[in-house]
Amino acid sequence: MESLLRIIETETALVRDGKLREAGTLQPEKARYIHEYTRGMMCAKDNSVALGNLAPAAAQNLKRQHAEFQPLLRINLAVLATAREVANTIVASVAKAVGAQQKSTTYGPAGNHPQAPRPASGIAINRSL
Repeated sequence: MESLLRIIETETALVRDGKLREAGTLQPEKARYIHEYTRGMMCAKDNSVALGNLAPAAAQNLKRQHAEFQPLLRINLAVLATAREVANTIVASVAKAVGAQQKSTTYGPAGNHPQAPRPASGIAINRSL
């Protein structure tokens, strides 16, 4: 859990500083720590009664660490969501600007009025991040 906390804090700081490429390099290690954390928490949940009886101090420490983890994770998710929204806004602005450059300034073949500028086609936004 401590390693996961450290890597999330590092990622949050890098994203806040605009170092998105560096933050992206942390993803494989972060995914591994998240997997280990999830597996450990499921094991602790399955054996919570025994852990509470056999190692009450360790169980309390785990609860305390988990409580500290939640706000840190919320901050990290908010920072990542903000960075994603900024990136989406930039890409959408570029698409709109490129689409405006493609605007027809003459009447169409059937004598139709020129159409309003449309966002350019061919620009994709990956929303899975």
